[in-house]
Amino acid sequence: MTLLRTQLGNTLRGHRLRQRRTLRDVSGAARVSLGYLSEVERGQKEASSELLASICDALDLELADLLAEVSLELRVADGGAVRPLAPATEEPPAAEQPVPEPALALVGAGQPARSALRRGEAVSLAA
Repeated sequence: MTLLRTQLGNTLRGHRLRQRRTLRDVSGAARVSLGYLSEVERGQKEASSELLASICDALDLELADLLAEVSLELRVADGGAVRPLAPATEEPPAAEQPVPEPALALVGAGQPARSALRRGEAVSLAA
């Protein structure tokens, strides 16, 4: 299981490196010591929400985007595949499922054609 602080650090480092910026540059812009930023990036320190916001500002990155990216990476690392956020619910039986409206109106179609559509049977359209 990957720790949150480890994934946060990896993601922050990835953004910094893609911007070709140094630890010194980002630590100065974020007003955090170079050593502390290095420890955060290596997953050795838990960053407070205020510190994360400051680092994100320095990287011109939205905190919400960082957290979403970290969340996705944790999901992938945890199970090897992206899983749904909420458990999937069972589909109701076919009788309880709503019948979609036909995309084509059947002009002059009587009751037999409509009931055939509800049952999922094919309806022939003659010109």
